[in-house]
Amino acid sequence: MNKITSTALLLICALPVAAFAQQPSTSNFGPSAGDREFSISGTGSSDRDFKMGSFGITGDYGWYQSDQTVWGIRQSVNYANIRGESLRDDFWNGSTRGYGNYHFSTGPTRPFVGGSLGFIYGDGVKNSGFAGLETGLKHYLNSTTYFLGRVEYQFFFSKERREFDDSFKDGAWAYTLGLGYNF
Repeated sequence: MNKITSTALLLICALPVAAFAQQPSTSNFGPSAGDREFSISGTGSSDRDFKMGSFGITGDYGWYQSDQTVWGIRQSVNYANIRGESLRDDFWNGSTRGYGNYHFSTGPTRPFVGGSLGFIYGDGVKNSGFAGLETGLKHYLNSTTYFLGRVEYQFFFSKERREFDDSFKDGAWAYTLGLGYNF
């Protein structure tokens, strides 16, 4: 073999090794115990039959207890323009809740499940406490920044009715898409 052919073969064989070396390790994605997170998201909600809904903005601030478990607080502000027999106005409402999530992976894509407990208040809603279940996915764009998708179902508490079946009938969906950052 001549020097040019040997050099070309060496470079061709070295390309996969160089490409593999450039791939980030999955341990370089996401938080570690003690890190915090902040996310800002567009959010929407609908009744359980998807007949009425609203849109708004949600902010999350959390603390990682481990690489996979986060606890935090979430604030949402929503707007709805609902028309009906006696409704002809714009409505603003909000919800404040604590949350906890468990992430199933340590790679760049991290599905999670969790729950929340909080309070909903404002125009066009019955002020009420609620408990919710949630699931979602965080996909890390780099070591600290992620895209977020989440779906929650919130079971509302009521002073008149305290049975679980009644709370389930009065529940609502909340869905979120946004960006977040670990620091």
